[in-house]
Amino acid sequence: MTLNQDRNKNELRAAGWYSRGYLPHFDGRALPQFISLHLADSVPQAVVDRWRQELDVENSDRDRILLQHRLEKYADQGFGKAYLRDEQLAEMVQKTLMNDDGKRYELSSWVVMPNHVHMLFTRSEEDKLAEIMQAFKSITSHKANKLLRRSGEFWMPDYFDRFIRNSKHYQNTVEYIENNPVKARLCAKPEDFRFSSAWFRHHSQK
Repeated sequence: MTLNQDRNKNELRAAGWYSRGYLPHFDGRALPQFISLHLADSVPQAVVDRWRQELDVENSDRDRILLQHRLEKYADQGFGKAYLRDEQLAEMVQKTLMNDDGKRYELSSWVVMPNHVHMLFTRSEEDKLAEIMQAFKSITSHKANKLLRRSGEFWMPDYFDRFIRNSKHYQNTVEYIENNPVKARLCAKPEDFRFSSAWFRHHSQK
């Protein structure tokens, strides 16, 4: 790492950026944030390692977004054991996510896919994103492993987060999240997928 890169990273940390593993995260202000979390086997580790070598995700926003897109495309193919295809597990993950809505964050949109989860929320001023995600991963992985009678990593060590720039970005993000099951051919319309904000919104209007 060059002296300038090191100086830039220190400045970002001072402004609220920090790094867990290989992905930097923004946690300086309570803004709407789009978060993606993948199951540990949703992308082969060898593939993830190769992408990390190819891309500079520590210092390049473009490369970080590119890595996220690659993971999303791979995950949408349903790779791995896709534990969240089990409705009992998907329901548990969804309930855990909704449990802190109005407490630690304001939840705007979400979807629980067979091997990954997307969410859009605005954390409270009192909570840190890292603490919210650590608690969510810990609770859900413990419950999932117990139900599956297995042990080991349930989620990937890290997650992706991007803060929302403006109202158009916000709307596009909601549409991206809620259309994910349609894109993956799990349903015909977003509101048909039970483990999503689209389903809840549609049925609450009836």
